[in-house]
Amino acid sequence: MHQKKILAAAALAVAAAFTLTACSSDSGSDKSPPVTDVSAEAKTKAATVLDTPFTKPDMVLTDTHGKKYDLIKQTKGKAMLIYFGYTHCPDICPLTMGNLAVAKKALPKAEQDKVEIVFVTTDPEQDTPAALGTWLKSMDPSFVGLTGNFSTIQAGARQIGIGIDAPKKGKDGKTVSMHGAQVIAFSPKTDKGYLLYGDDASVEDYTKDLPKIIKGENP
Repeated sequence: MHQKKILAAAALAVAAAFTLTACSSDSGSDKSPPVTDVSAEAKTKAATVLDTPFTKPDMVLTDTHGKKYDLIKQTKGKAMLIYFGYTHCPDICPLTMGNLAVAKKALPKAEQDKVEIVFVTTDPEQDTPAALGTWLKSMDPSFVGLTGNFSTIQAGARQIGIGIDAPKKGKDGKTVSMHGAQVIAFSPKTDKGYLLYGDDASVEDYTKDLPKIIKGENP
């Protein structure tokens, strides 16, 4: 019982560490963002192993080809890493997706086909299927880009503990999108989200962990 209490306290500490990120050069906001609600069993070198894995978000959105994409059905039985962000983000979003692209390309071709990297926009008004397709193609054409109704995206993100605020214009006229900057990895064995990566995860971290993720193993 004492050990369980220690783990519970650790989980609360991890939850408090994850907040919404403003992906914009505009920092003139005094709003205190809510924390991402996660529970964790253990911290590996880069990933947090979730004590209670997330159920895959029940979202039907539109992919970069303009076709409907049922996230649950179309990623069933595959390793999947999902990230919520937007194409006009000047920093963390392209860095995260670039890191994932390099890590995926480091896998043998047969292994690359076993993992799906999914990017869901938090700014669907600007991120049309065509805009998403162009942006992701420069990183990895195999990446899945999804857009759709903002409320659907926001609700889906909340299902895996990621908060998103509606985009707004900053003082410099650029769009500010407040969103959780975590990557959630889903197991091909259980279809559950069992690993959480923070925005400090490096390309080396993903390169090291992906071979195990595609097998549904802990890093």
